[in-house]
Amino acid sequence: MIVVTGATGNVGRTLVRSLAEAGEEVTAVSRRITGADVPEGVRAVSADLSDPGSLRPVLEGADAVFLLTGGDLFATDPKEIVAAVSGPDRVVLLSSQGVVTRPESASHGRFGAEVERAVMNSGARWTILRPGGFASNTFAWAESVRARRTVAAPFGDVGLPLIDPDDIAEVAAAVLLRPGHDGRTYELTGPELVTPRQSAAAIGAAIGERVTFVEQSREEARARMLAFMPEPVADTTLAILGEPTTAEQRISPDVERVLGRPAHPFAAWARRNAAAFR
Repeated sequence: MIVVTGATGNVGRTLVRSLAEAGEEVTAVSRRITGADVPEGVRAVSADLSDPGSLRPVLEGADAVFLLTGGDLFATDPKEIVAAVSGPDRVVLLSSQGVVTRPESASHGRFGAEVERAVMNSGARWTILRPGGFASNTFAWAESVRARRTVAAPFGDVGLPLIDPDDIAEVAAAVLLRPGHDGRTYELTGPELVTPRQSAAAIGAAIGERVTFVEQSREEARARMLAFMPEPVADTTLAILGEPTTAEQRISPDVERVLGRPAHPFAAWARRNAAAFR
């Protein structure tokens, strides 16, 4: 049996479906999950990683766990989180590229590094996935595209290799189902650099409408971010978007290495998710 945490998110939902279609017994875990959120035959269990003890009963009899940490878990002891999932023989951790590119950042680097160390020291067989920026972050533009056919964002011509969350899920499924991935760390990126201006154009092409790009100043973008994220997270995010390191712009071969095919480009993600922007 495989336990998937974060099962209603952009990665977890696709991973649960993929594992179920492969004939695996799956338990899908999220804070507010219901049976309506999962495919037929998948067990849905509500649990909260910020209360690690709530997860222990879910893991009874599990062979492997897909562990997603981040968001508002920064106040939780990483060792407690990993100890709560220490029963299964295998742990696949969805970490972050920021562990290596922003090690000084409490939000993007230090917490993730502590979770990684705890997983490596857990005694379980482990694999770590470190994605860069998600293509699905552009869902934040959906309302303005639907209402005004406009996207407002900073750093319009700075490119990053955004990763399709479905590619992350497919890599996770391959790692969970096939041998040869124990003790490995995979960096997951898209196949090309894409700028916010290009992303807006790709969304426009996907919906068959012109989408106008409006460049925000750094200050405007920061003020908007502070409405829904802590100041350190906003500042580090802006640094990645505006002044990415060479490592953050590097296109990794690991998706193709694991799956035997290239990662999906942003335009393909936009076409698949066009309904959200119409």
